[in-house]
Amino acid sequence: MRALTTGFGAEAEEFAASVAGVVESGWGTAVAAPAGDLPTLAEAAVAQGWYEPGGEGALDFLAAAVRELGARACPLPIADAYVTARLADDATRARVASGEVRPLVAVAPRPDGTVFEHLDAAEGATHVLRLVPGAAAAELLPIERTDPAPGLAVPAWSRVTVTTEGALTCGRGAEDVAAALSVHRLGLAIRALGAAARVHALAVEHAKVRRQFGRAIGAFGAVQQRVAACQIDLAAGERLVEDAVGHVLAGGPDAGLAAELAIRFVRDTAPSIMFGAQHTLGAIGYFEEHEAPWLFRRVHADLSRLETLRAPGVDRALVEDGRSLPASNLGPVAEAFREEVRALLAAHRRDGGHDAEGLRAEMAGRGLFALAWPRAEGGREATVEEQVVLNEEMKYARGPVDRAMSAAMLLGHSILRHGTPEQKAEFLPLIREGRMAFCLGYSEPEAGSDLASLRTAAVRDGDHWVVNGQKSWTTRGQTASHVWLAVRTDPDARPRHAGITIFLVPMDTPGIQIQRHVALSGEISCTVFYDDVRIPDSMRVGEVNGGWKVIGDALAAERVIMGGVAATLLRQLDDLLDVLRRDPAGTLGPDGSRPRARLASLAARLQAARVLVLAATRSMNDAAASGARVRLAAPMAAVLSGELAEDFGQGMLEILGPAAALGPDAPGAAGAGLFEHGLRLAPMFVIGGGTNDVQRGIIARALGLPRE
Repeated sequence: MRALTTGFGAEAEEFAASVAGVVESGWGTAVAAPAGDLPTLAEAAVAQGWYEPGGEGALDFLAAAVRELGARACPLPIADAYVTARLADDATRARVASGEVRPLVAVAPRPDGTVFEHLDAAEGATHVLRLVPGAAAAELLPIERTDPAPGLAVPAWSRVTVTTEGALTCGRGAEDVAAALSVHRLGLAIRALGAAARVHALAVEHAKVRRQFGRAIGAFGAVQQRVAACQIDLAAGERLVEDAVGHVLAGGPDAGLAAELAIRFVRDTAPSIMFGAQHTLGAIGYFEEHEAPWLFRRVHADLSRLETLRAPGVDRALVEDGRSLPASNLGPVAEAFREEVRALLAAHRRDGGHDAEGLRAEMAGRGLFALAWPRAEGGREATVEEQVVLNEEMKYARGPVDRAMSAAMLLGHSILRHGTPEQKAEFLPLIREGRMAFCLGYSEPEAGSDLASLRTAAVRDGDHWVVNGQKSWTTRGQTASHVWLAVRTDPDARPRHAGITIFLVPMDTPGIQIQRHVALSGEISCTVFYDDVRIPDSMRVGEVNGGWKVIGDALAAERVIMGGVAATLLRQLDDLLDVLRRDPAGTLGPDGSRPRARLASLAARLQAARVLVLAATRSMNDAAASGARVRLAAPMAAVLSGELAEDFGQGMLEILGPAAALGPDAPGAAGAGLFEHGLRLAPMFVIGGGTNDVQRGIIARALGLPRE
């Protein structure tokens, strides 16, 4: 068994680049699809060794190469050869590698089928590998006749008739056949995603240069939102594919489920990526001189075939088989720490929750609130991965230390870097002990996501500052001892964020007034008024007008916190599965039902968010990390997780019905009332840390689109 890896290695990417170069010269771009010469390209493929990864089990090489074929709308069946080689004996495998046997994979509901519809690349093929779900072996059957079936697919599909004379039996058992079917399905999904990725890239470049109404269309908000949404789905799909390939190569028990999650996500999102790109390209991408129409055909043709290749789905794996989503692996140190945190939580678990004071005290004693701090300050100098683990496990277990954790992540790091000796002496012990009751004074009526627009002003008066203004949506302001307050100290500063300063102010300071509001979730949030509030300069954290740097350090924990959102949703999924497993037939219905499809889609999107979080976490420790794919992993995960939270809440109602809308005090409440609370809380995951509309704008600009 190999170690679980994420992403394709350098050698696999080099192989893919070689494939791309050969296809580019021997086939061309997607525009060549109607006249492409597959038999000649197949000969070049044999010479280049493209049919050898199957014999070596190099699925990462195959996946990277199929991605490049999809980008050129080329259905060369190297995935079919890979699947055949995995099932065949050594002699047949050698014939595949040499090009003597050029197989196509077909899935048959019965073991005696000899006619197969909708097969790609039949021209030049010699055999069909007949896979029957549940069978103990597959058969390699010589092709007797092919009949073109023109339509959406270009090159056209074929109706293929085989003969049983000279048939070869392949496979060593039902598990081998099931694994082959999974890889075949994954190959189709990868090719469709590769085609969608290519047309999305063309759309992004088009949006940078195409001008309408005197400016590039990429400057229009609607275009930016659409492009960013497509980028998120594309990146998540690519990460899921890489995760699935890693699980298959590792040979662990999660391989099949990881593949099905990737397939489900691609099935759900590739069409919207394709249509979104078409909308951005407009008329230029509608005519056949452009690559887009041919890529459009490839995406939808591959996905339509995928729909016919039924296999045990995500829903059955999670419910009837009792499986969990494949676990992330943040490395041996972090995973060992995960076990430590789980044992700690278990030791303080009580009926209906946890012993909050006991948990807080032991966490403080172990230095967990100061996890990443230097040892001299009472910390453990932990890695980013360990910080993510702690936040994930606390969120998943609903550990009652959320405020203490937030203080450590949002304030502790900044005070360590920017605080005075007196501030460190006063506040770091409180944070380290989990006793810092703070609130954030950032948002204002006219400055939410756009924090640089804040207006609450502080004017210097000797050794004091006089603050006037209003802060909105201040969560826990009514119970806070201090507010981490952002104010404008230079109204004329340019750029706008240059004139902001941070103060840490006691909430009982004269002139501070609190007005409470009840949120949709039931949580108390506050409007806080500052009327001639005099605060000494000793409460300033960092330099005058240097608050943007302090804020940036306070938000350095964004990716750590983001992992907690995904963990919260994972807990919701597991709670839902606990309910569904008691009566699968009554709650979900038969295979293929709408509730089952809904569950599978939710699970796939959650796994997509988790792999994006994993990518963002790893990039924090990679000093050489560059490129949009790395830089954007964090905001893309945040957007995907936030919108998934809303979809989760709605999905609970769709799957469980009115019982999921009952509160904890109602008899028969599904999930003890947690599902209805999750739905009411969900919008905060989208708007709480900067709305997703703003986040998508940031993503679009990182892709090179101009500002509005």
